[in-house]
Amino acid sequence: MGKDLTEIFSIYKNQESDLIPILQAIQTKNGYLSENSIIQVSKFTGVPESEVYGVATFYTQFRFSPIGKKHIMVCKGTACHVLGATKIAEGIERHLGIKEGEITFDMEYSLESVGCLGCCALAPCAMINNEVESKITLRNIKKIFKIKKKTIPYQNTKIPPEKLITHNKGK
Repeated sequence: MGKDLTEIFSIYKNQESDLIPILQAIQTKNGYLSENSIIQVSKFTGVPESEVYGVATFYTQFRFSPIGKKHIMVCKGTACHVLGATKIAEGIERHLGIKEGEITFDMEYSLESVGCLGCCALAPCAMINNEVESKITLRNIKKIFKIKKKTIPYQNTKIPPEKLITHNKGK
């Protein structure tokens, strides 16, 4: 059992009713739910691995891969959709060189779309970590990322060295 999980498990009783709070705590601490964490939660709670995985896949709040230090959620709710959210998402993909659900090689950015951020009056919008960017246009995407590069603090994510993706800087 990993040190992080021992710390988390010490807060809870090993019972099924603690399953979702345990998964939330693991994701908060590590940024995502690893295969090993699902196995350890199963052992701790006595809930079969398939059920732990079933619960984690049912709720959209849970992730199974690391996210970037700056996680971008593009709103695709009705107001944002009508005002061009799809084009905005495509513009961000081009700017970062990744597709939705991916992470940049340097682990700096990850991108996903969400059903609604609840900021309809600010449409189209996206959230970078916990900061909302409103009334995004294709023209201001580069500007947003220049500003965010300087002002958004890194998220508290710990990614094991074996999960890091490296690339040759010479290419």
